[in-house]
Amino acid sequence: MPEKIVLAYSGGLDTSVAIRWLIESKGYEVVALTVDVGAQPDFDVVKERGMKAGALKVITRDVKEIFLRNFAFPALMAGAVYESNYPLATAIARPLIAALLVEVAHEEGAVAVAHGCTGKGNDQVRFDVSIAALDPRLEIVAPARETSWTRDEAIEIAEQHGIPIEAKKASPYSTDENLWGRSIEAGILEDPWLKPPDDVYQWTKSLEKAPNTPATVEIEFERGIPVALDGEKLEPVELVTRLNALAGEHGVGRVDMVENRLVGIKSREIYEAPAAVTLLKAHQALEQLTLAKMQVRFKERVAQEYADLIYNGLWFSAHHQDLAAYVRSTQRFVSGTIRIELYKGNATVVGKKSPRSLYMEQLATYSTGDLYDQSAALGFIKIHGLPLQVQAEQQLLGAHQEPLRIAMPDQ
Repeated sequence: MPEKIVLAYSGGLDTSVAIRWLIESKGYEVVALTVDVGAQPDFDVVKERGMKAGALKVITRDVKEIFLRNFAFPALMAGAVYESNYPLATAIARPLIAALLVEVAHEEGAVAVAHGCTGKGNDQVRFDVSIAALDPRLEIVAPARETSWTRDEAIEIAEQHGIPIEAKKASPYSTDENLWGRSIEAGILEDPWLKPPDDVYQWTKSLEKAPNTPATVEIEFERGIPVALDGEKLEPVELVTRLNALAGEHGVGRVDMVENRLVGIKSREIYEAPAAVTLLKAHQALEQLTLAKMQVRFKERVAQEYADLIYNGLWFSAHHQDLAAYVRSTQRFVSGTIRIELYKGNATVVGKKSPRSLYMEQLATYSTGDLYDQSAALGFIKIHGLPLQVQAEQQLLGAHQEPLRIAMPDQ
């Protein structure tokens, strides 16, 4: 009896043909797993296509809520942004899909899992490393890494086996999307000198087409997690969906960058992440209000490390568990409301408040009611500057009496 393999199945041409390849070239019985993290697949169409491609069964999982609560929102609380630009939308979904592949493999008694990644991108690393961390006994098969089908060849295979895929002209772009964002690459986008054409974008309006009147939204957080828009409590999927539409209408969330891929090359990437960009901006503003200086400074370093481990496929590492514990601790008092103005591609914080705020107007004010003891500053300055004074007297202006130079060191 053939052994079973579980394939991460999108329902598209490549993974449908992969079903046939896994059956005919590898001798597996294929269980196709379709995971919805916000790409909104038509499960009925996907199931029909997978069965006609030869799958033993097609399993569907709607995990949008899990994706936001357990993956995207922890990344938000960490402030994870890769190389100062990328909100990690595609990257943060991969460990969840990998975990589901392993889970279904166990349920089905499969000996292997498969995905549709090529041998040139980051996702193959994220899948392979995550799967191996969760169950190193499972074999990992990547048909796209092992074959070199052209699109025309894939269409021919689909036609030969009666797989109902409409043979349309290939899109010039490679795209991926979930609730946290949309990625676009390939085609003319590979030339970083060229401006992306309008057809690249689907979630965000151009500055020219965006409204001429700004929109203002109030985002409420509880312990670092967004819970309400404009005073209305919302579940995660509804909150992010609404904010994607609102911020995208005003052109917020476009990212055009050349990023350093894990596999050693630079790649020009286009992203649309209206909700993610807006929430990251709001969350950072709330942390400025509620975290102490040392926490803010150290957490900036943690944010970079957290972003790197997500990007590099290390979600299921002990290192991540340690960082996540620190991040959760920092969020104990990150509760409050941020008011953001959305206008012509910008998300600008215009108001912030928190019942746990460390900002005290009585200390900051220069007006009546000032509680700051300015006379205490003299002694503080003297002690703060004492090491500098001693070194200047004993070394810099000591025995040699070198003249003071207004210049940078070593000049």
